[in-house]
Amino acid sequence: MKIVQRFKKIAISTVLTLIMAPSAYVAAEDTYRIDTEGMHAFVQFRVKHLGYSWLYGRFDLFEGEFVYDAKDDSKNQVAVTVDITSLDSNHSERDKHLKGKKYLNAGKYGQAKFESTKYETLSEGKAKLTGNLTLLGVTKEIVLDVEVIGGGDDPWGGYRQGFEGKTTISAADFGVDASAGTVELIWSVEGVRKD
Repeated sequence: MKIVQRFKKIAISTVLTLIMAPSAYVAAEDTYRIDTEGMHAFVQFRVKHLGYSWLYGRFDLFEGEFVYDAKDDSKNQVAVTVDITSLDSNHSERDKHLKGKKYLNAGKYGQAKFESTKYETLSEGKAKLTGNLTLLGVTKEIVLDVEVIGGGDDPWGGYRQGFEGKTTISAADFGVDASAGTVELIWSVEGVRKD
């Protein structure tokens, strides 16, 4: 009889634990909104200028979400849409030139999109992210080297996760004038977990 009573107590305790702390028993993956409102995310690029120096720029307007599960790569995914017209290289005349028909043709192709197809953990804090980049109406597969920067509670009662991804693309592959050469993309992303 005592064994039965003890079993009932354990069973009741387990049920109460599940009710009081459900987050520990649901799927581990979480969906995050990229924090563009607080400007804790950046889509940047750099290209060589005449082969003598680096020209840096960024896109000020973009949005996206990602799903992240530290224990199951198959659940990890990201989707980002970038407003090409928001290009900023810290020089207005150059920005007009880069957004013109010779390069990004922002008047016709106002958006670029990236959608992941595979996430692969390589080692502690390192991963590869494969996906499709659509730029100037052309879609190509790219691979980003990812650094998992970290995650945790923020001061406003939320939970955040941060990454940085880097890759190099050939501008000509997307129909951009070949004089642009190769372009390095740097995506620094901090996401706020959605409730």
